[in-house]
Amino acid sequence: MFGTSGVRGPVGDLITPELATSLAHALAACGSDSVVVGRDARTTSPLLADAASAALRSAGVDVVRAGQVATPTLARGVAWTGSDAGLMITASHNPPEDNGFKLWSLSGQAFGEERRKDIEAALAADERTYAAWDAVGSECADDTLTAQHVDALCEAVDIDGDCSVVVDLGNGMGGATVEALLRLGCDVQTLDATPDGRFPGRPSEPTAETCETLCSVVANTDADLGIAHDGDADRMMAVDETGSFLNGDELLALFARDVVSDGERVAAPLNTSLVVDDVLEAQGSSLTRTKVGDVFVAEAARADDVVFGGEPSGAWIWPAETLCPDGPLAACKLVELVEARGSLAANRAELASYPLRRTSVETDEKSAVMTGVRDELLETYDADQISTLDGVRVEHDDGWFLVRASGTQPLVRLTAEARDEERADELLAEARTFVDDAR
Repeated sequence: MFGTSGVRGPVGDLITPELATSLAHALAACGSDSVVVGRDARTTSPLLADAASAALRSAGVDVVRAGQVATPTLARGVAWTGSDAGLMITASHNPPEDNGFKLWSLSGQAFGEERRKDIEAALAADERTYAAWDAVGSECADDTLTAQHVDALCEAVDIDGDCSVVVDLGNGMGGATVEALLRLGCDVQTLDATPDGRFPGRPSEPTAETCETLCSVVANTDADLGIAHDGDADRMMAVDETGSFLNGDELLALFARDVVSDGERVAAPLNTSLVVDDVLEAQGSSLTRTKVGDVFVAEAARADDVVFGGEPSGAWIWPAETLCPDGPLAACKLVELVEARGSLAANRAELASYPLRRTSVETDEKSAVMTGVRDELLETYDADQISTLDGVRVEHDDGWFLVRASGTQPLVRLTAEARDEERADELLAEARTFVDDAR
């Protein structure tokens, strides 16, 4: 049930107060004596948080209620409140009819694979232990976590306040970005700033299509850049001063280039563009590829020589600061980069641009299809060309392709990239042939 980013889905179907209660008892069964509970602005988040808190206390677990906060605020708040775990009620960038749960450890990292397995086993067993009347857990409120987050953001960057920034919060929880940039002296204009879980301003996920208003405002003002968050503010995407939306690989390359030194590494999933490899190679650094999912990036970022980790979806991790994807931190880091290195558009122009192709194949038998694809690819290519870390990735001298089952939909996803258009098309067609043959 619990994927790399928790569990999410339609309220009243998959996500119910009963599931919140069961999850709370599972946390208690797995040894959590204290849990900090936070929630996003969705209309159903308060009732799910109430259900979880009541169930935790009934099992003898002390609860800190963080109220309405960003996911990275809650993740960092596990340590700040001295809790054993964090439970965030959110469906991240999903539509308003959805909700869900994310679990966080004391380090600020999402629950890893072993802890997720323990939670799933406890959910399956559904063995609930109730505390005696005089041993139930306590509940207290802590409304200081966002202020602590803002303090941490201001300490993490060196910003003179010379930038003008447009921040599109998407009616979500990214207010810490605005507060931090204002405190640092920046000129800040906001869009969709009122938290509203119905997301009336734009769909919650920040993409080039959903951020057209942000692009237009930045292009038609003197703003130096634009920032966009998703509903729970763990993601951050950006717009340069011309009003052009940066894709995730470009942001990953710029952040990586800004932080790495010779011999250091960056962690990113295996569907990351060649442009990141090129940037790191030019600086004597290297890319460590992970499974898709920010929890895997965070795990790799624990290594001493990994100084940055990111996913092109908009999740950015600076392990020296925190192991959670922190959208407000990414926003502040990007403003710092622009102040230090100049125009975001000019920095972007220094990057190579390679054609990337994506498509999907619908199938109700994605596991069987992937087994067939894996077997055929292993027979066709040399071992040093193949990675089966997450799906199957095939390396060529002039490009690569990836065949990977969707974690949430009845789809097999195909991605191909090369250094010219024709070769990218060829590699995608090659990947598609293997999938079609396995169906």
